[in-house]
Amino acid sequence: MTTTAIPTETKRVPAAAPKRRPKREREGAAWVFLSPWVLGAIVLTLLPMAVSLYLSFTDYDLFNPPKWVGLRNYVQMFTEDPRYWRSVVTTVTYVVIAVPLQLALALVVALALKGMKRGKAFYRSAFYAPSLLGASMSIALVWRAVFNDGGTVDNLLGTGGWVNNPGWSLLAVALLTVWQFGAPMVIFLAGLQQIPAELYEAAAVDGAGKWRQFLSVTVPMLSPVLFFNLVLQTIQAFQVFTPAFAVSAGKGGPADSTLVYTMYLYDRGFVASHMGYASAMAWVLLLVIGVVTAVLFRTSRSRVFYASEGDR
Repeated sequence: MTTTAIPTETKRVPAAAPKRRPKREREGAAWVFLSPWVLGAIVLTLLPMAVSLYLSFTDYDLFNPPKWVGLRNYVQMFTEDPRYWRSVVTTVTYVVIAVPLQLALALVVALALKGMKRGKAFYRSAFYAPSLLGASMSIALVWRAVFNDGGTVDNLLGTGGWVNNPGWSLLAVALLTVWQFGAPMVIFLAGLQQIPAELYEAAAVDGAGKWRQFLSVTVPMLSPVLFFNLVLQTIQAFQVFTPAFAVSAGKGGPADSTLVYTMYLYDRGFVASHMGYASAMAWVLLLVIGVVTAVLFRTSRSRVFYASEGDR
């Protein structure tokens, strides 16, 4: 007599779940990866800023130990230095001229590129190239030669050299910045490509022409990108140095017509060896840029349209 073995049901042992690392260990790994950035921010940014703030209250000539003078640098800056105020007026004038012209040209070129069907990548790269080259001293020197006496502009227009004319020299510097419109142009082009085509089709059905479509569709939908470029280019314009330095041969002339703020800061700090005074100028510039940026953000609430707001 044979017996048949009845198979017994085997219990499956569930696989053990992977153990999660303790929270403290995970945070430690994150800090290890962040440490190069944190160390660089402390050593290269925060520490120099703290030293600069201290030096702004001292009399320091780069060679002798700094002497504490309190608010004397700031008082001298605002009440006893006429060249300081000339540099302020020159910088504000430069910002008012350069930023709107640059953004307008960038938007026009972006609109033209959006409608292109062939060669868009080539022209986009070609228009962006000046933004990579324009900040170099070599390009600025070429720009000075173009606008100098006997240069290209003088030969074509017969207006004389703009570089040596107090009424035109700042415009020559501003045009160098306007020529570097590639970066905002690329941002505008990206924003234009995100506008739904249905909006233009609906506007056309309602009888809106190209200009009305631009005002009623393009500008509102592009307003966040416009605002971003405006803030970014305004901050950069307040810190302009290389074009003005090269065009004026480092003197801010003629008649201080190209003496922008950062050039006068450089003159006080590294030419006249008044580093304490230059540090005070740097902190005033930082505060002014912060105030201007805050004002732009404050006044943009009624002018900048975000798509998410329309869905609420």
